[in-house]
Amino acid sequence: MKEKDTLKRRVLIVDDEEDFLFLLKKVISRKCDCDVSLATSGLQALEIAESLHPDAVLTDIKMPDLDGLELLKRLTELDSTITTVVMTGYGTIEMAVQALKDGAYDFHQKPFDNDKIVGSIIRALERTHLLRENRQLQHLLTKAPPKTGFTGRSKPIVYTVELLSRLATSCATVLIRGESGTGKEVAARAIHSMSKRADKDMITVNCPALPEHILESELFGYVKGAFTGAETDKDGLFLEANGSTLLLDEIADIPVSVQTKLLRVLQEKEIQPLGQTKTIKVDVRVIASTNQNLEEKMERGEFREDLFYRLNVMPVTLPPLAKIREDIPLLAHQFLGEFALEYEREGLEFTSEAIQFLMQKSWKGNVRQLKNTINRATLLCKDQFITPEDLMASVRFDQNSEPEPVADCAFLTGNYRDAKEKTVQRFTTAYLVQALKKSDGNVSAAARQSGVDRQAFQRLMRKYGIKSEDFR
Repeated sequence: MKEKDTLKRRVLIVDDEEDFLFLLKKVISRKCDCDVSLATSGLQALEIAESLHPDAVLTDIKMPDLDGLELLKRLTELDSTITTVVMTGYGTIEMAVQALKDGAYDFHQKPFDNDKIVGSIIRALERTHLLRENRQLQHLLTKAPPKTGFTGRSKPIVYTVELLSRLATSCATVLIRGESGTGKEVAARAIHSMSKRADKDMITVNCPALPEHILESELFGYVKGAFTGAETDKDGLFLEANGSTLLLDEIADIPVSVQTKLLRVLQEKEIQPLGQTKTIKVDVRVIASTNQNLEEKMERGEFREDLFYRLNVMPVTLPPLAKIREDIPLLAHQFLGEFALEYEREGLEFTSEAIQFLMQKSWKGNVRQLKNTINRATLLCKDQFITPEDLMASVRFDQNSEPEPVADCAFLTGNYRDAKEKTVQRFTTAYLVQALKKSDGNVSAAARQSGVDRQAFQRLMRKYGIKSEDFR
């Protein structure tokens, strides 16, 4: 853990009654686990804030030299992430309402319940933490290298970006490996965009999408009359990519007959269109990608060993999201910024609980699944803040989703009743989703397997906004 993460949050309390100040300090420092500073006037509070930059300020409104409203304004100008809670005595409710309009987070009328003021300060500290984390992440995003397409500060990502940058300067064949959704095509485009071939478009071939006879003609081209239907000459993708880069996506699925011809291209740097006896020299940089185990395919005779070594000149292995979990907040904010702009929802933010939910979730589909989840949450969120519930609501649309652990409630805050309600909702949603997935959306079957009456099962579905047709 970094040193700055171990520092306690800082609270500044402002009131012209010293006895009241010391009482509040005793209560808040003990229950909020924070460092508390005191000021007996608005001007003194402003001086302390300029040097201390507190996370939260609890201030009275009626003070002789600088009242709470003016202090609130000055604090906002100093640091807009400071969260201010105001206290008001009898006869100053209108001023408290004005303070809320001016940006105060909450207000409490004296005398107040200690537990309520403590709860307000805890929420204020969480708000400041979220705002400052968002500001830091946005700053990091503006500094991210635009050419790579990768976002992150983890060691695996930093290493990957550096490796891609070095490979871009050469013309060596590259084999990119990694689980589905880790960004293999992004890596290929990064290599191309940083290379001397970037002035030409990279050509991408989705190998599994093309049948064997079509794949061969698409790659190498053909001449008129080479086969039935070949009415004119056609240049292949290798010729189209001449002087540029050709990405062979999911190369493990290329038929053995095509593998033989591909090996010749890599060895001789020339192609032979179907139906033609002459060869054509080409200058193409080949990048291949796969999420399969090529070693196992070679043992079964499904992939040529000599082709593997021709492709594996410069190997790149992309890390799964589980290995770069510390990058999830940065990735989440990047995706949120992209989709908020697309859907005209600027100002949409994550709650701190939502970020913790994303950190705890298993991501079988890696970065692609994370991006899709945030895409849906951005579109479906009804409020200004994306919550764990918004993210969970989008889970049922995702085929990569697995039941999430519900015993860990670290992401829950607030009083016991709210925490219990959130936990029950999280468990019930995850359970219903998994039951409907197993039954392919058959409500009767899901209810029967769950040991729940069908009508009761349907009531739970309606309560949590789950539709059976989403699983058919």
